[in-house]
Amino acid sequence: MRPIRSVTLSALTAAMLVMSASACASSEDAADVEEVIIGADLELSGPTAAIGQAYQRALELKIGQVNDSGVLGNRKLRLDPKDNRSDSSRSLTNVGAFANNPDVVAVVMGMCAQCVKTVAETVKDRRLPTIALSPAGTVVAPIQESQWIFKVGPNAKDNAAALTAEITTLKKKRVGLIYTDDLYGKEGKEAVELALQKVKVGGVPVKVTSVSVKPTATDLSQVVESLVDKDPEEAPDALVVWTLAEQAALAATSAREAGFDGSLYFDGAAAGELFLAGQSATDGATMVFTQTMVIDDVIATTPATAARKQWFRDYTAKYGSYNGYSSFAADAVQMVTNALQQSTSSSRDSIRSIVETSQFDGLSGPIRITPDNHSGLMPQALTMLVARNGRWRLATS
Repeated sequence: MRPIRSVTLSALTAAMLVMSASACASSEDAADVEEVIIGADLELSGPTAAIGQAYQRALELKIGQVNDSGVLGNRKLRLDPKDNRSDSSRSLTNVGAFANNPDVVAVVMGMCAQCVKTVAETVKDRRLPTIALSPAGTVVAPIQESQWIFKVGPNAKDNAAALTAEITTLKKKRVGLIYTDDLYGKEGKEAVELALQKVKVGGVPVKVTSVSVKPTATDLSQVVESLVDKDPEEAPDALVVWTLAEQAALAATSAREAGFDGSLYFDGAAAGELFLAGQSATDGATMVFTQTMVIDDVIATTPATAARKQWFRDYTAKYGSYNGYSSFAADAVQMVTNALQQSTSSSRDSIRSIVETSQFDGLSGPIRITPDNHSGLMPQALTMLVARNGRWRLATS
């Protein structure tokens, strides 16, 4: 029996040595992993919580994909989301906390433009690369004050140019404009009015009548009626709605109830879920946005298009539906990932300098950032969508 006992003990000893070696190797491997944190200051509660939550879902999905791909080697991304409740003072607190954490290499900020403006001095002083998802161009202007802030998403002037082209093609003579009384809404008003000033139909300048609504307004009937309930010779034959998705649907419903039978146009801020509320009112409405929103209507002929189709499928499979804002958040993560790939350092200074020269075909479209222009999405990314049977479709499909 002794030889058997001796062999058994030897086997156990060998097994223990192997397990010990494996445990040490695992411990060493874990120690070699460098955690790189992306902070996120988002509207996770309050009136724009749906957008903030869509951003968070997209950030988490994209970060998971980057980590699974192994493109960063021993570095792994982690998201640290904080709720700003659309309160700029809360954003200041959140961003201050991110700045104090040396593992946070960059921050992504959500829809709130005023939040970005409020933290601009902090991110500059603390040298913290910040990518804004707000559509307002003012978040990266003036460029001298926004050296550490970059923007993903369409610009008001590009959206206005695309909508104006549609309005001109259909020879609309009178345009009503509903816009939100905030930074982005005011940018939109200025851009639309400036673009249409240059347009004449039958030798007559296009007439534009603009009215504002509060970003939190839940009843737009009186505002809409003030625009459309007029003598037929004065009433608009086109209505442009420059608001977020819920208000755009309310405006469409109020317009139809008031007897408006002209053309209805939405700015890209109205993009949200793929499927629309208020189907009967919004049916036939035209919106300027990126192709990714309706990429299932597009045949993949390039690697960039194929990547966008895959993103659409991945997001839809994970969350049950698609949200138009998601691609902007994913592209923000890609910016940081690209910077980390091109640098052996995870320093904030290194990331900022590389992001400032970003050039890649993103999920939203072509992105080009330069030292003189920190708003990266190119106008070529925009296309016209149309509401059909309760969902957005490519206008030419």
